[in-house]
Amino acid sequence: MGISRSYRVAHRGGRKSMGRLCGSRERAVGLFCNDIGHREVVGISTDAPVPKWEVLSMQFASLGAKLILSARNKEELERVKHNIVCKHPESRVEVLPMDLSSDEESLKEVVHAAESLFSSAGIDYMIHNAAFERPKRGALEETEDGLKATFNVNVFGTITLTRLLAPSMLDRGMGHFVVMSSAAGKVPTPGQALYSASKHALNGYFTSLRSELCTKGIKVTVICPGPIETPQSTGATSSSQRHSSEKRVSVERCAELTIVAATHGLKEAWISYQPVLAVMYLVQYMPTIGYWLMDKIGAKRVDAAAKKGNAYSLNLLFGGKKSA
Repeated sequence: MGISRSYRVAHRGGRKSMGRLCGSRERAVGLFCNDIGHREVVGISTDAPVPKWEVLSMQFASLGAKLILSARNKEELERVKHNIVCKHPESRVEVLPMDLSSDEESLKEVVHAAESLFSSAGIDYMIHNAAFERPKRGALEETEDGLKATFNVNVFGTITLTRLLAPSMLDRGMGHFVVMSSAAGKVPTPGQALYSASKHALNGYFTSLRSELCTKGIKVTVICPGPIETPQSTGATSSSQRHSSEKRVSVERCAELTIVAATHGLKEAWISYQPVLAVMYLVQYMPTIGYWLMDKIGAKRVDAAAKKGNAYSLNLLFGGKKSA
């Protein structure tokens, strides 16, 4: 799997480096969704497909983190808590239901409740894992409702939560925001214009925030994964195509590398297989070529997505009709 250069440096530490999260001082992880959480306290936003944050939560628990699980669905939170405690009986896990798209006053109440848990230890790591993603379609096919729903969760709620949580981190002189963005936040993403726009907005906000607060003990790590293999992304209609040409990073591997990046304090990490990683490099370092490439495949990618085909294949550039 291809990873960015800065990520490769961190990954050399492997599993051993993950142990940094559970050193001598007591730690707490908050899975904030919507999530807050181990002193180090880790917060993980969970308006994402359940397998993604469940696996991430389980891996944090294996490192001795205290967890605060927060999302809309309380039943799912309790189920994940049960699974974590069964596998790691020594774990301390709290659930804190929250709707990331709710108003600021509601989010204030959740932040206050989260910060009072575990003897008011505070939150050291806040992992924003919210992801509202609609089916792929052309940019002009998007609706006002879709625009609001996407940005309310992916951008507005995440930023509001950060603003509410940051003051306590600043008071303690330490804190770390880990933002689950996307490769779509780094490159043009035909067929996912709203999702891409929301992730570009996240990247812009949090990289700016890092520059403002880095001298005050606050760190920011932006994670940009490519396609991730989850039960939601393995439909029967196209599973054979994905096995042969649409290789996705497993959710377990993505969670592991996310923790490695966070514990090493990396500013940004890309997690993806080819060809997505190559496109990210082209747009980043050779934008003229990168944008030319995206212009070549843009309309074909939208068509492939509409036909439930492979939207990540090089056939979009060279094969045209075969892509779907």
